[in-house]
Amino acid sequence: VSTQSTGKRFEHSSLFPGFGTDAAHHGSDPDKWDFKPIVPPISLSTTFKQSAPGVPPLYDYARAGNPTRTAFEECVARLEGGTHAMAASSGLAATSLIINLLKAGDHLLCCDDVYGGTNRYFNKVVSKFGIEVSMVDPIDLEGFEAAIKPNTALVWLETPTNPTLKICDIKATVDMVERKFEGKKKPIIVVDNTFATPYFQRPLELGATMTISSVTKYINGHTDVVMGVISTRDEELAKQIQFLQLAVGPVPGPLDCYLALRGARTLHVRMKQHEKNSLAIGHWLENGEMSKYVTRVIHPGLPSHPQHELAKRQMRGFSGMISFVIDGGIAEATLFLQSLKVFALAESLGGYESLAELPSVMTHASVPANEREKLGISDSLIRLSVGIEEPEDLIADLAQAFSIVYSKK
Repeated sequence: VSTQSTGKRFEHSSLFPGFGTDAAHHGSDPDKWDFKPIVPPISLSTTFKQSAPGVPPLYDYARAGNPTRTAFEECVARLEGGTHAMAASSGLAATSLIINLLKAGDHLLCCDDVYGGTNRYFNKVVSKFGIEVSMVDPIDLEGFEAAIKPNTALVWLETPTNPTLKICDIKATVDMVERKFEGKKKPIIVVDNTFATPYFQRPLELGATMTISSVTKYINGHTDVVMGVISTRDEELAKQIQFLQLAVGPVPGPLDCYLALRGARTLHVRMKQHEKNSLAIGHWLENGEMSKYVTRVIHPGLPSHPQHELAKRQMRGFSGMISFVIDGGIAEATLFLQSLKVFALAESLGGYESLAELPSVMTHASVPANEREKLGISDSLIRLSVGIEEPEDLIADLAQAFSIVYSKK
């Protein structure tokens, strides 16, 4: 791309060309409205005047559609590299819309390390409605393939996984499913893209049928909205999800859509700082003065991660998520978390602020203890959502917390 004024050439600063421009503008064309607003209006109306009975304008009832929601959905569809996006009132509400595509007798194959709420929903709710659920390690692709059944209708990946940050090979899984179901109706392949965001990873370009994200996290990025979104290139599946938005009803309100769209506008800017900060902390945890109190650091961007090379091929960068195992057990982990001053001890992730938590008793407490042990979610595994503060301040906060825990050792 060349500049018009000087003739000099420059490289796209975005990892996916045009991402920042799309984030800033897509879905907000002022010409959509007669009064040409630069910022899409918050449309609070629940219903819309019809010119004749059964002849609505573009919208008829807000559950079926809303101008503010449309602006947000159009923006996310573009960022994910899709053609359609469908918003829901939470990440789990979006998950439920996809599950409503299934029927009794279907099989759902899910990777074993996922958000605790996803695990709980699949195993304690979905399984009661005649849908068979299998949770299998996706890293062992042969074992994952062996778990596929003739009635497998949905394959669910999350990558990086929560909270152990495993990397699922999206392209290899897609190719395996394609081969397994050659000449037959293929399962829907969903990738939870919450941890990576479309700024760093585009599963649809790797062959996934749908992506899902908890908008609550990075896409909104300001810890003030609960919301989810589904993206796809499949026209028929998009129509089915849109029907379910109307028929089932878990849709977000217009104010939430406005806030989430405002957050999405700066996604590319924020993710760069999240990545910079988390890598700085990861290197410090591995090599800094407190590394002797850390038995393992888990960050896909570090060469020590067992799937670092896959992560580099599949992703364009890394978010602010990092997990590490502290020396000791729940007593040391608890004191460490209570001693933090800049990091807040809280669930959730992806906001501008830094958060820290203990998954075994917080986000993943609903996962049975034997499964947590198998997954490596111990009482000493700490998960950090690294925000956009100054990295030096974050490292200093971690250092002083380590000092408090191990001052007598």
